[in-house]
Amino acid sequence: MGIKQSSKEYPVEKNTFYFSESSFEKITDIMYMEEFEQGARIFWEGDPVQKLFYVKEGSVQLSKLNDEGKDLTLYHYFPGDLFGEFSPSDNQISTFTAQALEDCKIGVIQQADLEVLLWQNGDLAIEFAKWQSLIQRSTELKIRDLLFHGKNGALASTLIRAANTYGIQDGENIHISRKFTNNEISSLIGATRETVNRMLSKLKSDGLISYENGRITITDLEGLKLVCNCEECPLSICRL
Repeated sequence: MGIKQSSKEYPVEKNTFYFSESSFEKITDIMYMEEFEQGARIFWEGDPVQKLFYVKEGSVQLSKLNDEGKDLTLYHYFPGDLFGEFSPSDNQISTFTAQALEDCKIGVIQQADLEVLLWQNGDLAIEFAKWQSLIQRSTELKIRDLLFHGKNGALASTLIRAANTYGIQDGENIHISRKFTNNEISSLIGATRETVNRMLSKLKSDGLISYENGRITITDLEGLKLVCNCEECPLSICRL
């Protein structure tokens, strides 16, 4: 897990980097654009899986309901990212809900059209398989962070991912430019707001972060890595 030193609005590496320019042009040729206002649902958990989506403008949050009926936030997507599920059957339903974090322009790709394109273009099919592998690997590592190192490890990992996504390097410190409420952080790690508040206070007292009015600064990155047993994942995976 390394910090990408950038102050751009969306500094993360896009998840479409496996696609060549010519291959992705073929995908953009079959997509059509839809606009979604901030807070709108792009699709719901339980909807039929028939489409993939490409973020042209804005940002999107992907979440899932847990057993207690609470949202667990799994991903944030930004301009240049492709998201959605590619179904191997005709009756698969979505396991996630996608919501616009801000006003968005989204490219919609019908699975039936994409299947034809993959049959016709071997190079594109290989690149698409690599993209699917990246998404699967990202999901596996997020589940690892949430399940195998306790809530403290999950929080430390999430803060590092947030720094890679929204971080601005300032000497030894990394300022997370996006303001997160305790409720938002609790959705990212599957904990209660009270638990998050207690853990943030502990990280602050340990000198690993500073935290005030929802603004988080990482002051000891290596210390956070020890908490979550960091495996130094690449930036394409270590992001929200």
